[in-house]
Amino acid sequence: MKQISERVKQKGYIFGDLTLGETIEIAAELNLRVSDVIIAEAMDQNIMTQEEVMDAVLNAFAHNLYAAEVGITTGSSFLLGRIPQELAVDHGAKRLIEDDFINKILVYTLAAQVGNHTCGLQPCAGTGDSCTYTGLYRALQETVEDKEELARAVAVMLKVGTIFRAGKSWTGCNMEGFGAGSAATAATLVEFRHGSPEAMSKAVVLALSPTIGTPCTPRVMVPGLCATHIGGGVLIGNLAANLAMKTSIPVNVPVDVMIAMAAAVHPVSAQSIVPIVIQYMQPFFKTNFEVEHFIEEKVKEQEKAMIDQTMASALEEARIIAKKANSIVKPFGEAVVGGSSQAVGSPTNTARIAHALVKGEITGVKIELYPELFVRRGINVPGILMAAVFGSSTDDGKAYKEIMNRVLEQKIKIEIVQVEEPQMQRITIYATEQNAMVEALNRGGARLVLKKASPSLEEAGLVAQRLGIILVD
Repeated sequence: MKQISERVKQKGYIFGDLTLGETIEIAAELNLRVSDVIIAEAMDQNIMTQEEVMDAVLNAFAHNLYAAEVGITTGSSFLLGRIPQELAVDHGAKRLIEDDFINKILVYTLAAQVGNHTCGLQPCAGTGDSCTYTGLYRALQETVEDKEELARAVAVMLKVGTIFRAGKSWTGCNMEGFGAGSAATAATLVEFRHGSPEAMSKAVVLALSPTIGTPCTPRVMVPGLCATHIGGGVLIGNLAANLAMKTSIPVNVPVDVMIAMAAAVHPVSAQSIVPIVIQYMQPFFKTNFEVEHFIEEKVKEQEKAMIDQTMASALEEARIIAKKANSIVKPFGEAVVGGSSQAVGSPTNTARIAHALVKGEITGVKIELYPELFVRRGINVPGILMAAVFGSSTDDGKAYKEIMNRVLEQKIKIEIVQVEEPQMQRITIYATEQNAMVEALNRGGARLVLKKASPSLEEAGLVAQRLGIILVD
């Protein structure tokens, strides 16, 4: 405890305010477990002994464990029915996953959700992540005999959970069941498996990445859907922990940056994505007929008309998508070097069109990209340049590797500029006989929207058709 306290003061940190990144950093520097630092912080913050802290973190789950027990024995949920009881028949005869420990976590997590709908659950960031924490706790309780080891794992889980609780300001599963659940599962499993502090940092970053911006609120009114949110958090957290502990996977994002981004995206998702989800999911909301008794018929008729329109529109949208879909015998487009069909494929194809329109020796290339592409210039500029200078396709790995040296050798003037228009990618090629410019909107891979072109938009369209580049509206 003393060396941890001294290191915290030395670094100018404050017990009670430690970020997850700072906690992991101190553990790594002192060659300690992350739980050592978390428990030391709680001891200082609450004026408790180590044993008192451990007792407190374990006792914090008393009500939620009761809710999970209800869910796996007698409870029924309006969204999940009695599925935990189905999965508990004959001691797990119906399994969700072969790994016994992870299967337990999943079943108990779902049981906690059923218990939440039956007798209520104490929330952390929300009740969604509390389901995951409770499932994790119960599975660990049945697996770990040593009380101190159990308390260490739970302390790590609750450190992550309380950070997400503080970061959640609006509605959204990226800061609750899916996001917080994934991050806490990853951190807890690394601690349980005696992974390094560095592995924990990597695991949390990896677990959080797929969850950023995920909404949930409307879906908690729709049968079944929350099961894959809270269960998915367990599976992603386990995958992240294993990747971090068993491989040399490169992760260069600091864990605190990832958490801050999740918190920043969270309200944007709530305001922008949630209304769309409500629009499409409202027809499937579970209805309480006793409540509906008090709603005016006029209001219910208006809602029904809106729902009918949504259903009709959704069906038409699905048909349009299906009509555009490739045949399964030719499902894929050309390979895209550089790792992203959006960041590399579409702008490279824009440059291919421009290359076909120039005449003479190429002397310069101007690349104008919207912000998301501009910050990813490390992977897309080589692709754009190989297409602009050589006319290379998106699958030309050799040209992709050589192009930056080639443009320097040939003394081709390169200009790379950020533009603010969303999805914009504008490639201008300067040549001795005829310049060319193609302005397009990014639609990923071999797809783009042609906006402007010189010497002519019509000619650019014909080139795209010849090259197999898909033009969309």
